[in-house]
Amino acid sequence: MPSPATAGAAAASAPLHLRACERRRLSPSSCFLPTRALLNSARLTAPVPATLPVHALRLSPTAARAAGPDAATGARSPASGGQMLVFVPPHPLIKHWVSVLRNEQTPCAIFKSAMAELGRLLIYEASRDWLPTITGEIETPVAVASVEFIDPREPVMVIPILRAGLALAENASSVLPATKTYHLGLRRDEETLQPSVYLNNLPDKIPEGTRVLVVDPMLATGGTIVAAIDLLIERGVTSKNIKVVSAVAAPPALQKLSNKFPGLHVYTGIIDPEVNEKGFIVPGLGDAGDRSFAT
Repeated sequence: MPSPATAGAAAASAPLHLRACERRRLSPSSCFLPTRALLNSARLTAPVPATLPVHALRLSPTAARAAGPDAATGARSPASGGQMLVFVPPHPLIKHWVSVLRNEQTPCAIFKSAMAELGRLLIYEASRDWLPTITGEIETPVAVASVEFIDPREPVMVIPILRAGLALAENASSVLPATKTYHLGLRRDEETLQPSVYLNNLPDKIPEGTRVLVVDPMLATGGTIVAAIDLLIERGVTSKNIKVVSAVAAPPALQKLSNKFPGLHVYTGIIDPEVNEKGFIVPGLGDAGDRSFAT
């Protein structure tokens, strides 16, 4: 039987996401807390300083500044006017799942499950004070109670950007009742970084007032997400009825969105400082599609 050192050397030439999968055969159910090995590989320190002291940003076409305290705490969103708002919800579970996703030692099954859990939390935050409700009365086992339900007559669409968006949007239907999911596939050219559409499942006309969640894990250069929102606007959706959910965002994409879609709201797990020459977010988490699906 080969020694651990020999086995490690033999696997060194394999792609990063495959090496992570091969190291540990763990089921998704084991991902709710990191294994001892994952914690050890993370070189943890305590306490961990905050990397983003402001949890929400207002972006205008020319500048970015901090939003009010309500935005930072996740209370009712302040009026954004013509500015785009970027929310980084300050929840410890969101920070936890972003950390699991960042770790190159995280196996594929755990990575995909962590992406789904992060998506569940971000979609929950994005739907705060956004969903239409109806009121009424019901009989409890004890008495009559006034109640409030999500109005099923008001359409809500979830649009994952294939393929990595499938993992981030996996739990959307468990968070949002009465939603419809439409798939949109965009491929980015590795040399030009320009997007092209290879699958468009969107309806030709989207009903007025439809609320739309666009789910794309990585907002790097911004080409893909801008192309996706352009397709929605062509079909009758206004930017104020669109919210973007991402795992990691970078300034180039956020500035591009702000310049083109005033009033848009973006919810992300973290904002990283830069994008490299290959279009990858730094430090980022690698290729979210490759690491989610091991291909």
